[in-house]
Amino acid sequence: MKISDFQAKDVINIVDGKKLGHVSDLELDLRQGRIDSIVVPQITKVFGFFGNGGTEVVIPWRNIVKIGADVVLVRMDEAKPIRDEEDELHVRT
Repeated sequence: MKISDFQAKDVINIVDGKKLGHVSDLELDLRQGRIDSIVVPQITKVFGFFGNGGTEVVIPWRNIVKIGADVVLVRMDEAKPIRDEEDELHVRT
């Protein structure tokens, strides 16, 4: 499966039935040769307009329940943003 296949799928939390968004990135464990987690950017609604809050939800691979033709089902007890884009920029540089 290609990353572009993941990016076309909706990510749905089976705990509350909410759509979390689409996969934007994957985090890899190069030593083990496996996917550690998927990254889903959070879209926030401000005054009726969509804007990007600059936050991401990182979902560990173990939380993925099923990868279907159109959706990725995940189990997240709390689907809250856990990483800011600005923080990530500091980590990557």
